[in-house]
Amino acid sequence: MGLLRGPLFWLLLLLAAACSGILFALYSSAVERSLEPHSGVRDTTSSRAFLQPKSSNSRTRKSHRCQHPLHLAIQRHPHFRSLFDLSKPVLLWWGLFTPELWDHLSQHKAPYGWQGLSHHAINSTLSLLNGSDSAELFAASREPPPNCIRCAVVGNGGILNGSRQGANIDAHNYVFRLNGAVIKGFERDVGTKTSFYGFTVNTMKNSLISYQNAGFTSVPQGQDLHYIFIPSNLRDYVMLRSAILGVPIPEGPDKGDRPHTYFGPEASASKFKLLHPDFIGYLTDRFLKSKLINTNFGDLYMPSTGALMLLTALHACDQVSAYGFITSNYRKFSDHYFDRTKKPLIFYANHDLILEATLWRDLHKAGILQLYQR
Repeated sequence: MGLLRGPLFWLLLLLAAACSGILFALYSSAVERSLEPHSGVRDTTSSRAFLQPKSSNSRTRKSHRCQHPLHLAIQRHPHFRSLFDLSKPVLLWWGLFTPELWDHLSQHKAPYGWQGLSHHAINSTLSLLNGSDSAELFAASREPPPNCIRCAVVGNGGILNGSRQGANIDAHNYVFRLNGAVIKGFERDVGTKTSFYGFTVNTMKNSLISYQNAGFTSVPQGQDLHYIFIPSNLRDYVMLRSAILGVPIPEGPDKGDRPHTYFGPEASASKFKLLHPDFIGYLTDRFLKSKLINTNFGDLYMPSTGALMLLTALHACDQVSAYGFITSNYRKFSDHYFDRTKKPLIFYANHDLILEATLWRDLHKAGILQLYQR
């Protein structure tokens, strides 16, 4: 009986081995396909992932559900594909503050570094930005994150006066505003929603003085609103530290200022974000390297607040729309949408608005940015 079953046994064994080989080949093929490099893989897993602590990657982007995610447009464009580095950290927080970073940034002047700034001032400020909210632009909230993060960045250009774009702006998941963000009386044109307010201490204070008569008597405030500090010099770090601690500013040109008058009485560390000086340098070198750098104004030059906010959004959101930014026909409009009489656009020596206008036009043509024009 055993002799009769022997050939059958070996036949069954060979069949089993063959089936196992086939299954293993199918499994290996599937694994290899999952590991193959695809266009935009880094961006699909999230251009926001680098804003989070390395220990947490729970809020990854689901931009494959966007109809036209900007990272795909970047990958398709030969010029912008070589400029964008979506792995570059946008925000600076305590987890990134290392001796190596100090040595590196100490070689560059603000806003691109810390040359001449006090180690104690930088250390004491960054030590307060020690939570995950400080590392993430879109911090966790009670609601689940949208599958496609749509952002509107609202400049203050006169093109918005009479635009009736308020509803379209507010329809975005997040709305960035900056400097003299006048809303009252212009809701139909600029909307009412504010998720992020970006500024340097200098531009914030100048706006409060210059646009007071236009209705800008305080910076935007709100429970779900966050503030993005642009570290243009030491006073930004000092103001940020005092704002988190809830104490008057102890030194410098803002000595005695009480930050809660700007940001509200309950402004904890989670309300504030700080742009990384290296990110500002990267944006300048890659996108806005102006000829002004080689002039007598070279030490003053930096991208405008609006440019920094718009490029921040382009590195963090799935889709970005820009409103109130300079366009080729800027002469048709007043300097600001809230001007009572028409005023020409002012070209300050520390910015290169023509270079910025060219960039916005080219990004719009490439399908990376939706620029409001009229």
